[in-house]
Amino acid sequence: MEKLGEIIKKIDSIVWGVPLIVLIMACGITLTIKTGFLQFRKLGLALKYMLKEESGGKGEVSSFAALCTALSATVGTGNIVGVATAVASGGAGALFWMEIAALFGMATKYAEGVLAIKYRITDKQGSMLGGPFYYIENGMGKKWKWLAKLFAFFGVGAGLLGIGTITQINGITNAVKGFFDPDSQNTVSVLGREYSVCVVIAGITITVLAALVIIGGIKRISRISEIVVPGMIVLYIVTCLVILITNITSIPAAFAEIFDSAFGLRPIAGGIAGISVVIVSARAGIARGIFSNEAGLGSAPIAASAAKTNEPVRQGLVSMTGTFIDTIIVCTMTGLVIIISGSHTGDLEGVHITADAFAKGMPFPDEIARFILMTCLAVFAFTTILGWNYYSERCLSYLIGSGKIRTIVFRWVYIAAIFVGPYMTAEAVWGIADILNGLMALPNITALVFLSDDVRAETKSYFAKLTKSPVKGTSGD
Repeated sequence: MEKLGEIIKKIDSIVWGVPLIVLIMACGITLTIKTGFLQFRKLGLALKYMLKEESGGKGEVSSFAALCTALSATVGTGNIVGVATAVASGGAGALFWMEIAALFGMATKYAEGVLAIKYRITDKQGSMLGGPFYYIENGMGKKWKWLAKLFAFFGVGAGLLGIGTITQINGITNAVKGFFDPDSQNTVSVLGREYSVCVVIAGITITVLAALVIIGGIKRISRISEIVVPGMIVLYIVTCLVILITNITSIPAAFAEIFDSAFGLRPIAGGIAGISVVIVSARAGIARGIFSNEAGLGSAPIAASAAKTNEPVRQGLVSMTGTFIDTIIVCTMTGLVIIISGSHTGDLEGVHITADAFAKGMPFPDEIARFILMTCLAVFAFTTILGWNYYSERCLSYLIGSGKIRTIVFRWVYIAAIFVGPYMTAEAVWGIADILNGLMALPNITALVFLSDDVRAETKSYFAKLTKSPVKGTSGD
């Protein structure tokens, strides 16, 4: 098993190496240029569309609900643990490069949203189906269907084998155990091994709650996401703001550290300095940023395709706000809290860095800070379970066809994976999930580059019509 773990780590480092990161960044830069830096010019309009539902749009859920479904899968442990890992390994400058990746990633998310609506189809049951597999097949042509199948295969694996199930439930149960029973004083035996009672109770509770939502399909998932996701994001942001306001005099020094580290003016772990700092910092920030907001991976357009809209560009604008919220807002808040506290400079790792930063920064007892972080981690991970169920379910439908019995069977298999998750070692599963998640990006990025002229044409046409008819327009307003 140890040798297998080493092999998985090696493959993971290759898949998520510099070539893939450069490819995703290059795609974002290309789309930014082809759309005329739309993510900067039209961010205000995008935020307006995010909150204002389109009248008469065809689809299954509102654009806001589709966005919340996508956010349920992206706003998660990556925003809390991923940022801490990036800053610890790449220095404070990693946060700067994370923001750069997000700014270009907004153009990528925009293109994904546009293509998701433009090339979506309606199945026999009247459900809207879309995502990379459909814009690969219908946009690039039938001869590229093998590439669409490849994406769908990786998508099913990523959702079922770890990132949507085992790793998330592990994160939740460990967070609960860390708060209520950190020393494992109350244990029970499960399959010959001792586990904290908190792990067992939390695992069963989350499995039941997830089952109640998942069995209801996209409409129930989107309804829950519309309520839970915005609420938890607001709670997390308010908590971070309390810490930042309380430590407002430390913010200028934090920004100075970020820029010094980002451009090699301040050495990071191991005494690395100069150009090496820039490389290490950029790689850590960009990689974790992409992993957090999933721009370019192809997951978000699966949710976007269910939106009630007739305008691809409108949904593209709504989709790109997801990256803005996920990284520009949430990840920035986390990063600043960590840097201000200095928790990233010690020997702590992962979530313990963020927990330490919250405990140091909040003007409340440590227990309150730990409870808030545990709650946010648990809810973020739970909504990721829901979002990835929908993604992997759609990928499976594309691979083997849709059908009521197949859908129900898959949902119960997915729920079973959640149930056994707390009792499995997550490290190897995380590695496999990372690999499959990264491999999803290759077919998707290929399609985005191939269809970038379609995105540019749709963008130009939409805003030309909007300019001619600013009152009625084509936005559905």
